[in-house]
Amino acid sequence: MSPELLSILVLVVVFVIATTRSVNMGALAFAAAFGVGGLVADLDADGIFAGFPGDLFVVLVGVTYLFAIARANGTTDWLVHAAVRLVRGRVALIPWVMFALTGALTAIGAVSPAAVAIVAPIALSFAARYGISPLLMGAMVVHGAQAGGFSPISIYGSIVNGIVEREKLPGNELVLFLASLAANVVIAGVVYVVCGGLRLWKRGAVDGPVDESSDKSGDVPGDVPDGERAAADGNAVATTRLTPARVATLVSLLALVLAVLVLDLDAGLTAITLAVVLSTLWPEDSRKATGQIAWPTVLLICGVLTYVGVLDEMGTITWAGEGVGGIGVPLLAAVLLCYIGALVSAFASSVGIMGALIPLAVPFLERGEIGAIGMVAALAVSATVVDVSPFSTNGALVLAAAPDVDRERFFRQLMVYGGIVVAVVPAAAWLVMVVPGWG
Repeated sequence: MSPELLSILVLVVVFVIATTRSVNMGALAFAAAFGVGGLVADLDADGIFAGFPGDLFVVLVGVTYLFAIARANGTTDWLVHAAVRLVRGRVALIPWVMFALTGALTAIGAVSPAAVAIVAPIALSFAARYGISPLLMGAMVVHGAQAGGFSPISIYGSIVNGIVEREKLPGNELVLFLASLAANVVIAGVVYVVCGGLRLWKRGAVDGPVDESSDKSGDVPGDVPDGERAAADGNAVATTRLTPARVATLVSLLALVLAVLVLDLDAGLTAITLAVVLSTLWPEDSRKATGQIAWPTVLLICGVLTYVGVLDEMGTITWAGEGVGGIGVPLLAAVLLCYIGALVSAFASSVGIMGALIPLAVPFLERGEIGAIGMVAALAVSATVVDVSPFSTNGALVLAAAPDVDRERFFRQLMVYGGIVVAVVPAAAWLVMVVPGWG
């Protein structure tokens, strides 16, 4: 058995054990990285740790720390109320507002994980308050980020268009952008319907937080004793009042946005710095915030990505891509490359995967049997829509940002949804973009 195939089988075993024995998959993946990296790939500790996602570790810790403080001092509650007022109480519109907001951020140049890191905690706090499926809200945020992710001035768009130019392939920046936009709008629409978005319209308009005693439709009951109603009114006023701590937190969130979008600073380092400043000024509000950092999620994601780094170091990903690229049937090779891009990208860098797969597609694209523009668009869509996976940066941020959820159950939901996307979208992208022969 080849080392590359053995490393893939070990990954399958890690999934099986984590699923059946409820062991943290990240811990298992660290053990697997040590075993496979040391015994099979002959890597030393430095080689194994080369795949440790230090930047993602800091992003997860920094963002969840900052928003834990925001939850503790009531800033997220204030933002939720502001969102309700923005759509005039129509809760059903909020998922689409979050979709559009993250799409706008990535379209104007924000890195996709940075946009998700900014929007996801607010969106998921809203979902928790109003009884919206966290899977629905999280998927809308991630797909929104990918919808704008390939505009001509975006990070993803600039990188992919640069690769196409470097490989001297025909390219069309507008087609690439519109293909990703259309694909993510369609997927978001399906998720909205399947995950209960249409039922949100039955609630009508709301004003203020939903009371815990409300019925399943989300309407606040009218038969409430005067004393309880007064208390509820008092809580609503307290929620919407801007205290000095909340003002400072809002300024910090705005500073995070400007630092990421304008100054091109690291989102994780900026977030943790701002969290430390707020903790120093208002220690009573942030005393418990460090305990609310999503440590199990950090372990899970960092462990899995470290193992994927070992796979990359020993050439497993290149081995799989070259095997597919050597197939003599161009259309079959194209769909298999789309699936490899989707599957690997669910655990690794989307741009990195596209940077590896587009050159692999060059030999059969040069034959003229497959349109280069459509193939590049299909690879781009396949490699990015799977970022809803909890093992990708965006999916991990959504998982870490969700308050008041059964995190293990939510993780399984994201994993199942990510699996469905991996199974369905590459074939659909291939059928729509490659088979007609665009470009």
